[in-house]
Amino acid sequence: MQVTNMNDQELIALYLGGEERAFEELLNRHQQKIYTSIYLFVKEQSLAEDIFQEVFIKIIDTLRKGKYNHEGKFLQWAMRIAYNMCVDHFRRSKRRPKISPTDTFDIFDVLQVTDDNAEQFMIRSQTHDKIRSLVDLLPPEQREVVILRHYADMSFKEIAKLTRVSINTALGRMRYALINIRKMVEEKEVVLH
Repeated sequence: MQVTNMNDQELIALYLGGEERAFEELLNRHQQKIYTSIYLFVKEQSLAEDIFQEVFIKIIDTLRKGKYNHEGKFLQWAMRIAYNMCVDHFRRSKRRPKISPTDTFDIFDVLQVTDDNAEQFMIRSQTHDKIRSLVDLLPPEQREVVILRHYADMSFKEIAKLTRVSINTALGRMRYALINIRKMVEEKEVVLH
């Protein structure tokens, strides 16, 4: 039986039937996106790893209790669990997430760069650093929408559902985030190549 060719729902059914390999495939398929989105919120590798493990324990528990419904896609459901656990962490610690690179991880490392010229790569890297520092300065609600939209590839409908706001509110937050970034570029006279 080839589990790599199965969709998420088939893997879940197989896992619930006792086939551990099915869950391993589900984990392998989605772990990078889920872990990285957690990391972008908490900005600390060991904490991200802890929350990631908690997310998958909750997923396993929910699946085994038969409480998973097939309405949505597995990844969006898992991302919602991850997001809620990050929010719970910040509520407990009264801290706000901050987007900034560390020695071990940088969001732009996961983006494919196809430049064949080192100078263009350096310019792009400097531009990413400048944009990231501007995103750090956004209000939390706007920063959150930018992360979910541009890293997690979530639609505005998914972002609205996840953050429990209307689609118009999510769109508005993104619009204001872009306006604020443009304003900061002008005020700080940041040169984006």
